[in-house]
Amino acid sequence: MASKIRLTMAQALTRFLSVQTTEAEGAKVPIFGGVWAIFGHGNVAGLGEALYSVRDQLPTFRGQNEQSMAHAAIGFAKANFRRRFMAATSSIGPGAVNMVTAAALAHVNRLPVLLLPGDVFANRIPDPVLQQVEDFGDATVSVNDCFRPVSRYFDRITRPEQIIPALNRAMQVLTDPAECGPVTLALCQDVQTEAYDYPQSFFAERTWVPRRPRPDRLELARTADALKKAKKPLIVAGGGVLYSQASDELAKFVEATGIPICETQGGKSSLPDDHSLNMAAVGVTGTEAANRLAKEADAVLAIGTRLQDFTTGSWALFQNAAKTIIGLNVQPFDAGKHRALPLVADAAEGLAELGTALKGWKAPASWTLNAREGKAAWQAEAAKMTATTNAAYPSEAQVIGAVQRIMGAGSTVLHAAGGLPGELHKLWQAGKPGSFHAEYGFSTMGYEIAGGLGAKMAKPDKEIVVMIGDGSYLMLNSEIATSVMLGLKLTIVLLDNRGFGCINRLQMATGGANFNNLLKDARHESLPHIDFAAHAASMGAISQKVSSIAELETALAAAKMNTRTTVIVIETDPLVSTQAGGFWWDVAIPEVSSREQVKAARKTYEQNRRRQNVGD
Repeated sequence: MASKIRLTMAQALTRFLSVQTTEAEGAKVPIFGGVWAIFGHGNVAGLGEALYSVRDQLPTFRGQNEQSMAHAAIGFAKANFRRRFMAATSSIGPGAVNMVTAAALAHVNRLPVLLLPGDVFANRIPDPVLQQVEDFGDATVSVNDCFRPVSRYFDRITRPEQIIPALNRAMQVLTDPAECGPVTLALCQDVQTEAYDYPQSFFAERTWVPRRPRPDRLELARTADALKKAKKPLIVAGGGVLYSQASDELAKFVEATGIPICETQGGKSSLPDDHSLNMAAVGVTGTEAANRLAKEADAVLAIGTRLQDFTTGSWALFQNAAKTIIGLNVQPFDAGKHRALPLVADAAEGLAELGTALKGWKAPASWTLNAREGKAAWQAEAAKMTATTNAAYPSEAQVIGAVQRIMGAGSTVLHAAGGLPGELHKLWQAGKPGSFHAEYGFSTMGYEIAGGLGAKMAKPDKEIVVMIGDGSYLMLNSEIATSVMLGLKLTIVLLDNRGFGCINRLQMATGGANFNNLLKDARHESLPHIDFAAHAASMGAISQKVSSIAELETALAAAKMNTRTTVIVIETDPLVSTQAGGFWWDVAIPEVSSREQVKAARKTYEQNRRRQNVGD
């Protein structure tokens, strides 16, 4: 008879998590980097006690906000290229709902995180329990049902034995390259404490190694044939290149074929910025070097990308009517987007086999030379935009230039929302794979500091530079205190343009009046003077406000020597952005308005929409 052990459901859960492993750099390591927890009445007695019992094998970290602790877990997974991940637990009610934004972020970006919110009593005796949201027509609903549309797998545990199939399915989803995304197991608070005789085999150590599916022979042949016919082929490298750790295969493929590449926000750093065939950013926030090739390309090999609107210029960028799009992706849903020729495979395996199929073939030399010349021209233009300035309020580009010069390509730069993603996508010169950490799939304001903390946990020996605007900082900054508490140093560069400068610029570009974005244009009795440096210092950070690019460079050099999180504040111009490069983005403008500026913007908008490839 199989051996059994009597445990509570919560104890079984934590024991199971503590014995799941993976392989990293030839060594076996725990696949869970730990559990982020903010305890409340819905998880402290059950899961809290269980986590305490395994604290040496499965460390528990205390966050300051449920959303930000889940962001930290996601940042950890992203920095680990999805090979390792974390869990996050909250109580029932507002604690749980706080994590829904993080779940959506992970869902959009295809990143693994295990969310363990407390839930109502399965027995319904104390119904309604504190913080319970009641549905008048459905007694089975709780706030955790909010997680359903933003989870790859959702389950509510209403009996202790249900945790066995639920955890097995959770691990399949978290480690599957095609299905990967957030898993939510809603834990009824009474069931957390109920005991069951679990089989000992459930707690046997298991090692999860990522699946690497190889391409179908027919799809491979069709792809190779399409590329051989191309005169102007282009590669779009997405985040899947990094998650597959396929950068070496990509470099070999590019060098063998002479096909230039460009990178999405998620794919930036797939190749070093100084590679002669890396045209860098593509799309709305792209470089002129990349976008001019994209307009002409007759074959687009899209690797590991969702082909979202910022990449495609709302499907107006790829203008060659005779183009063929090829989707090399581990997820068939993405591989077949926009009537693409699908090549369903792991990025590294797909590139290796495609390289063999194309052996001896090269893109026309004139196309490759054209790409290299365009890159050189863009680099010269970018150098002008990032050069040192004596302006009272420097541009974001000039701040980026200072950070690049002092911190270097060896550091990891992390960002999420506002104007910085566009400027960094164009201008940051990434080095090693993963050194550009963008959360631009969901573009979540407030991800930056928490995500930076997670990235630092994944790469404790690397310099993590968080670049953040004042708007995002005000939304979610409390994990500065956690970084200090854990001894995990971040360098945070806070650009203060006194409002939501990026959206203010978009508002102006679409004919709108300056309204409700910059602090001065929002309803107010008096304008606040926010001392960000003092605020950061109050949480234990080393902090400083600088008044020029020269002072910023001095402060950054000092920050490299600091052993504690350092926040450097600099005021920037809210109205200036990099005009070179970039492409149109479909932001709908009113058909009817009393304002002439809106009418003019609508006319231009209608002209741009005619370029969209509706049939693709």
